Amino acid sequence: MEEGGAKDSGFCGSPEVVQIIQKVIAEVIGTYFLVFAGCSVVVLNKLEGSKGTITFPGICIVWGITVMILVYALGHISGAHFNPAVTIPLYLIAQVLGSILASGTLYLLYDDLDENSYFGTVPVGAHMKSFILEILTSFLLMFVVSAVSTDNRAIGEMAGIAVGMTVLIDVFIAGPVSGASMNPARSLGPAVVMHIFDGFWLYIVGPFLGAILGASAYNLIRFTEKPLREIGASSTFLKTMSRANTFR
Repeated sequence: MEEGGAKDSGFCGSPEVVQIIQKVIAEVIGTYFLVFAGCSVVVLNKLEGSKGTITFPGICIVWGITVMILVYALGHISGAHFNPAVTIPLYLIAQVLGSILASGTLYLLYDDLDENSYFGTVPVGAHMKSFILEILTSFLLMFVVSAVSTDNRAIGEMAGIAVGMTVLIDVFIAGPVSGASMNPARSLGPAVVMHIFDGFWLYIVGPFLGAILGASAYNLIRFTEKPLREIGASSTFLKTMSRANTFR
C-alpha cells in the first residue's frame, strides 16, 4: 500500500504533470481575462449612462491590447492560446471554463443586462456574410500565429504585438457584422450565461475552418531547403514558447 501510495504521489508530483496543470490553469486565467476585458467594454458601450463612451474603435483596441498583454504574460507557460480553434483538446475545457466564468462575472456585475446589451456575438444581417467573415478573420489570425510562433525567420520577440494587432484589425473588419469572434470559447461563454444562441453554429464552424486554412496556407509557403526542425528552432521568445509546449 505504501509503495502504491508513493508511486501515486510521485506521479502526481512529477514535473510533467505539474507543468500540464500549470498550463491548464494559465489557459483558464488567460481566457477569463481576455473575455472579461473585451466583453466589459462591449457592455459599457451599450448600457445607458455610459452608452457610446467607449466607441467601436475603443472596443477594437481593448481586444487587441488584451491579447498582446496576455501573450507576453502567459506565452512562455501555456503558449497563450485562449482559443479552441488554435489549440489542442487538453486546453479546450480550460478555455470554455474561463469564458463562462468571465461571462458569469459580467452578468453578476451588471444586473440590467438584456438582449440589447448582450456582450456575446450575433450575426448582423445574413448569416452567410458573418460566416465568411469569421473564416477570413480566423484565417488571418492563425496565419500570423503560425508565422511568429513556429518559424524562427520571423521576429519572435514581436509575436505578442503581431498577434494583438491582428486581432485589432480583425475586430475592425468584422466587428460590425459578425462580432469578430474568431474564438468559439469567446462566443460560447456569453451564449451559455445569457441563453442567446442566434447563429451560434457559425462561431464554431467558421473559426475552426479559418484556423485550419490559415495554418495550412502558412505551411505551404514556409517551405525551404532547411529541415522543418531547423526552421522551428529558435531563441529567446520563440524558444520559451517551444519549451512551454513540450508536453502538449
